[in-house]
Amino acid sequence: MTHIGAPVGEHTGQGPASQTFQVRWAGTTDVGLRRAHNEDSLVTQPPVFAIADGMGGHSHGDLASRVVVERLGELGGRERVEPSDVVEALREATADIARLAGDDDAGTGTTVTGCAFAEHDGEPYFAIFNVGDSRTYAMLGERLTRITVDHSVVQELVDAGLLAEDEAESHPEANVVTRAVGFNADPVPDYFLLPIMPRLRLLVCSDGLTKEIGDVEIERILAEHEDPHAACEALVDAALDAGGRDNVTVVVVDVVRAPEVEDVDRTVPRATLRED
Repeated sequence: MTHIGAPVGEHTGQGPASQTFQVRWAGTTDVGLRRAHNEDSLVTQPPVFAIADGMGGHSHGDLASRVVVERLGELGGRERVEPSDVVEALREATADIARLAGDDDAGTGTTVTGCAFAEHDGEPYFAIFNVGDSRTYAMLGERLTRITVDHSVVQELVDAGLLAEDEAESHPEANVVTRAVGFNADPVPDYFLLPIMPRLRLLVCSDGLTKEIGDVEIERILAEHEDPHAACEALVDAALDAGGRDNVTVVVVDVVRAPEVEDVDRTVPRATLRED
């Protein structure tokens, strides 16, 4: 397990047109109740907040998640990033995994998801990205919305109408992802743009959370805990109480102050970003 950045903090950012916004965050991870090692890693270093869930056994999974958050952490200190910056960081991480894993590279990889300060149409936005089945959610008021779409076999079955959403977690291939960072393959993240707006809360998490508790329970816990650190601790505790079968990693980012947004439904449609 690797954590880049401070586990709790506040940051005042500068928008592209001199608008200012303020966020506060917390991030935490737990090995869970059934795993001997924690293969999750996280970065909480403005302008990037992300988690990576490693695959390939302890040493390999930990390696993969570590190099991803290290590469994303190198974006730290900037006012904002372009989605292409995230792609380049993930490509560099892929090369790192190949070099460090050596002959075992074919079995080493990681999921990743998170958010970063960005710009769209001259306004401050979050660029939300994911590869794999780790998730990022948005909460405005008491309404929780899943932003990312899992890259997994069961999600493809759900999208095709061949599997009900409530049957996905019990499916035999529930842990099979269709995209990852590593495995000597070019990373292909999805990305989304969401305005940085007052009272917005983002949750970034590994599947150690979402495979233990559902979206309704996540929504309830987030609504009950205003402080991001308390929210993180409560989410991890709930996952452990539900079985704790995997490593659990969560990051909560709260927008404390930002320009008002007239149309809160201005999420830019999902796109796949790939530079050939």
